[in-house]
Amino acid sequence: MKVRKGDTVLVIRGKDRGKKGKVLRALPQESRVIVEGANMIKRHLRARPPARQAGVVEREASIHVSGVMLLCPKCSRPARVGSRFLEDGKEVRACRACGEVVE
Repeated sequence: MKVRKGDTVLVIRGKDRGKKGKVLRALPQESRVIVEGANMIKRHLRARPPARQAGVVEREASIHVSGVMLLCPKCSRPARVGSRFLEDGKEVRACRACGEVVE
């Protein structure tokens, strides 16, 4: 998976197409990510006596990783991500459009 926690992404599919947000959580086993402010759902929660009150809570649901594109920090547009090796042998992610290292 080429998208990680903390990356800024653009949602390219679904009801929230066009929204930008930060990846709050990456779920690589399921190939899904949770993006801040995208794919909001309502969750009905039961009260837990000392901790929380019962009610309806709105929160983010996961999106398949194919439905988001990483925003390049240099050219600030959605870009495909490739991998590249640095001189010291370390593998890094790179923007396919401008070639900038994304880390």
